[in-house]
Amino acid sequence: MKKIDLIGDIHGHADELIALLKKLGYEKENGVFTHEYRTALFVGDYIDRGPKIRETLHIVRPMVENGHAIALMGNHEYNALCFHQEEREGGHLRRHSIKNILQHYETLQQFKNRQDEYDNHLEWFKTLPLFYENENFRAVHACWDPVHIKYLKGRLPDARLTDELLHESVNKDSALHKAVEVTLKGQELSLPSGLTFQDKDGFFRTEIRSKWWENPVNATYSSISVHKDDQLPEIVIEHNNGLDYYSENEKPVFFGHYWLKGTPELQKMNVCCLDYSVAKQGELVAYTFKGERTLSNSNFTIAR
Repeated sequence: MKKIDLIGDIHGHADELIALLKKLGYEKENGVFTHEYRTALFVGDYIDRGPKIRETLHIVRPMVENGHAIALMGNHEYNALCFHQEEREGGHLRRHSIKNILQHYETLQQFKNRQDEYDNHLEWFKTLPLFYENENFRAVHACWDPVHIKYLKGRLPDARLTDELLHESVNKDSALHKAVEVTLKGQELSLPSGLTFQDKDGFFRTEIRSKWWENPVNATYSSISVHKDDQLPEIVIEHNNGLDYYSENEKPVFFGHYWLKGTPELQKMNVCCLDYSVAKQGELVAYTFKGERTLSNSNFTIAR
């Protein structure tokens, strides 16, 4: 099979993206990065936070449109669509709260006086699939949950959200909302009543992002949390039955989203997170997949 370079969350760090693509052997041809023998797959989150959001889109989008890359939707692209999509009864699908405005601030600022250009990119966001799968591997922004992926396959044309489905997806009582939330933002587990912790942005949370690829039998809230935190209790989670996790028998899966730190390494021999916090002084990371059933840490590449 043709080698695939799977690339983690970029968040407007175009310089790091250029450095990574060049390190992987991509060259510009007619203004578009290409590779003779390989294709890139971006797992989402191109916008927000970083200093060169427009430039990032000007790299990723032409690669996709010229057949040199696949780009998935991230939760930040989904949030941007909802932030700008008007609700039929007034307002927008994503509330214009202080928190939400701040999340999109860098993107809005960098598209100042370029509304038509940004509107065009928003339309492009609608073409991004929520997941990708072939006979060798799977890719998604945050979580490959078989129940939700099966549901999305039955509802979404080509794994993409139409305008009608976008409106439906914000209805918190709908099955579509749950499926999109888990796929783009991950599985969350409620803490015992009365317990909270403070996240990286200073917000107090009553839920943790859980390691959906780990067997939850005898797991504690602390051990099943993606992010280690002294505030999390070492209490065994009683209601898990051990069946709802990504087992070692499944094909390799790649994703981003989780703001990991340190040296890139596999979560399991068939599970690979590619988000190493480039927007928080971390690294932009790629994994070169060659069709292997058992993944290897030697296939990571970092931008610097």
